[in-house]
Amino acid sequence: MNNKDCYFTQNNIKHIDYKDTEILKKFLNPHARMISRKKTGVTAKNQRKLALAVKRARFMALLPYVAR
Repeated sequence: MNNKDCYFTQNNIKHIDYKDTEILKKFLNPHARMISRKKTGVTAKNQRKLALAVKRARFMALLPYVAR
């Protein structure tokens, strides 16, 4: 994987907003767990930002912690 595969780099997204749940949902599996960067191709830096955004969205009840 290289930087060109990263969704955020391709779309020139500098700030990953926790309120933008539609983008965040792309990186969650059907059980609402985060998908690894190995599978999504997200860079390490953006994966850390993504993880923080998902955690904030979960805390604000915008995303579920678990889905059944």
